[in-house]
Amino acid sequence: MNARSLLGVAFLAVAAFAPARAADIAQPVMLIAAPQLNDPVYGRSVLLVAPIGEDRHIGFIINRPTGKRLGQLFPEHGPSQKIAGPVFFGGPIDRDMLFAIVERADSPGGISLQLGTELFSSFDGATVDRIIEAEPEHARFYTGLVAWRSGELAQEINRGLWYLAKPDAAVVLRKSTQGLWEEMLTRSQNAANMI
Repeated sequence: MNARSLLGVAFLAVAAFAPARAADIAQPVMLIAAPQLNDPVYGRSVLLVAPIGEDRHIGFIINRPTGKRLGQLFPEHGPSQKIAGPVFFGGPIDRDMLFAIVERADSPGGISLQLGTELFSSFDGATVDRIIEAEPEHARFYTGLVAWRSGELAQEINRGLWYLAKPDAAVVLRKSTQGLWEEMLTRSQNAANMI
């Protein structure tokens, strides 16, 4: 690899995992918990987050699989029985509701929010059911979500509690999330050190 190629790789690493700035959260982002975030829910977590207006944000913890599968939660629903992967704990709000994150070129419809290039979250039952039935191989399912009031996320970022990265469907939907926080933290810290 020549010097120009190395410089290009370094630039991409810095761009993808730059230290957080409040302006960065005007678009969907991935949050990687800083080691000093010592919290039973958010410590060692990786989240996918999007703005919802008025400097408020919502998102999902993406690296907390539960011990449950959709078929266990919905034993009478045939399509749910076919999904082998676990349901994930998305956050402490609305834990009794099921949400989907799906990789697709356009919105799945219903009450949905874009979380990145070709990543959407779905919030209404009818749309989540359609995703379960028609495209479960491109989706992950969550109970609960995370929400920030106006300005809260920017304050947390300014306190150094989160690293930011660009949303990446391959990371969000990867088969196993074991070791994901450590991997993303190392990438983030290395990129921060390159600046």
